Amino acid sequence: MNNEFWPSLTKLVAENEIVIERPRSTAHPRYPDFIYPVDYGFLKGTSSSDGNEVDIWFGTSDCKQINGILCTVDPVKKDVETKIIYACTDDEIAAIYATMNRVLRALYVEKPTIV
Repeated sequence: MNNEFWPSLTKLVAENEIVIERPRSTAHPRYPDFIYPVDYGFLKGTSSSDGNEVDIWFGTSDCKQINGILCTVDPVKKDVETKIIYACTDDEIAAIYATMNRVLRALYVEKPTIV
């Protein structure tokens, strides 16, 4: 068991600027049905497995700490991403989870197959 994971992640957030590129209640630029329930952005100066910066959900809690991570699987892009959940309330975490599952299900599972 690696006891350095959470402290390392906390240090990454503390040392890098959080840039909000998709504010709460705005639509995704390519998927207008995807409304961000919580501010969403990235950690400036970082990199993740998709070649972009590390993604972060930024909530409204006064307790500014990491609440957890969210892993997503995109079968179309064939990638897996990890997103940080930071300063989120329990309701915000539930909204993020529900939104991601609803949108991914609608995009990739419920689309009809054209024969």
